[in-house]
Amino acid sequence: MMTSDEDMELVHGSGNLYRDLDRPNPDARQLKAILAGQVLKTLDDMGLTIRQAQALTGIDHADFSRVRGAKLSRFTIDRLMAMLEGLGQTVEVSVTVGPRREAIEARSETRGEPALAI
Repeated sequence: MMTSDEDMELVHGSGNLYRDLDRPNPDARQLKAILAGQVLKTLDDMGLTIRQAQALTGIDHADFSRVRGAKLSRFTIDRLMAMLEGLGQTVEVSVTVGPRREAIEARSETRGEPALAI
């Protein structure tokens, strides 16, 4: 069954899938996913197997295998950064801190002010 464009609503994501799916710790999860993707890209660019990566970095091959399988829950951000650094990569992280949109809206509602449009 075909639907017309008029029947569909376009919804723009936030740029963070984990936030859009209302997952806990969405920013940390996204950063882990980005770092894991860079680990995989680096392995592929260097033509390394997970055993060769272990020999090069001293990091267990099982960790590289978990990254390949996108099983990131056991990893910390610094562990993924260490993997990249062991592969000869430089990791730079930029941090911006500010109130969450929900916090701004909640404060506005308790003061009787209209919600802030961001």
